[in-house]
Amino acid sequence: MRFFPAVLGLCALLAQGPVHAELPSDPLSWLGRISSAGQRLNYVGTFVYQSGGHVETSRIAHRVDADGEHERLEVLDGSPREIIRRGNEVHCVLPDERTVIIDEAGGRRAFPARLPASLSGLAESYRIRKGEVSRVAGFEAQALVLEPKDDLRYGHTLWAEMQSGLLLKSRMVDEKGGLIEQFSFSDVRIGGDIDAELLASRFEPGEGWRVVNARGSDMPVEEAGWVLAEALPGYGLTSVMRRPLGRDRGQAVHMVFSDGLAAISVFIEPVGDGSAIGLGPVSNGAINIYKRTVDGHLVTTLGEAPERAVRRIGDNIRAVTK
Repeated sequence: MRFFPAVLGLCALLAQGPVHAELPSDPLSWLGRISSAGQRLNYVGTFVYQSGGHVETSRIAHRVDADGEHERLEVLDGSPREIIRRGNEVHCVLPDERTVIIDEAGGRRAFPARLPASLSGLAESYRIRKGEVSRVAGFEAQALVLEPKDDLRYGHTLWAEMQSGLLLKSRMVDEKGGLIEQFSFSDVRIGGDIDAELLASRFEPGEGWRVVNARGSDMPVEEAGWVLAEALPGYGLTSVMRRPLGRDRGQAVHMVFSDGLAAISVFIEPVGDGSAIGLGPVSNGAINIYKRTVDGHLVTTLGEAPERAVRRIGDNIRAVTK
């Protein structure tokens, strides 16, 4: 049994974990890795979404090649749904409704590519620090904690895979630390080839299907005809566009205000039959929604932000007087 001390020594050495070379020490560099990894890496896996009593499992495959990003996300619970991305075009397939909604990826940020390319403004609104290293989906992951500096945004904890930087888990909490929503991979493969079959739709829309074009068109802010009369601290205007409403309802002005992590959208459309029903605040899972009418228009403000933030933006949308 002379080998036994050597075995114990080897086990102790292995228990120390792998040595990670040249990993960033500051949290902002880690956030930069997370932002880049979700867009540039190949990966395939299954993740679980939780919000309140709602739990949903999805499968995702993501590949990057010379033609850009290709992705397929399939919701595995409830009614079948899938989102197919090819480059900048996104198809949301709803087979039970025999409907395909076509949009552009634009600034769309979905797990695990939740962070924007530019992170320069985050420190204005959040205290950012490194947390502990733990295991997620079988990988070592570095936690990054973003604590809001005011009550106009939620807190976030992000877990990044140590070697690749891919976001493995994200948690959003309210001011009391209560869970609002969480995404977490249960299994994931990072890198390697992604078979084309994993990116292909399971459904073949054809005769009898409805195709909805939800693509927006960018427009200069001065042509929108609407402004935010009083700025919300930390939130800047990042996008202004026109979006089709469908069914001969014309177009809506769509404005997006963001602090770099939280985003609040404002949709402005003429008041139509029944469109002004349900005015006031309402919540739908992690999303707060606030509706009001202004000068014959319905203003709908929504986002993954506290009600007070959504409401302040909604209450300060004004028509430009000529």
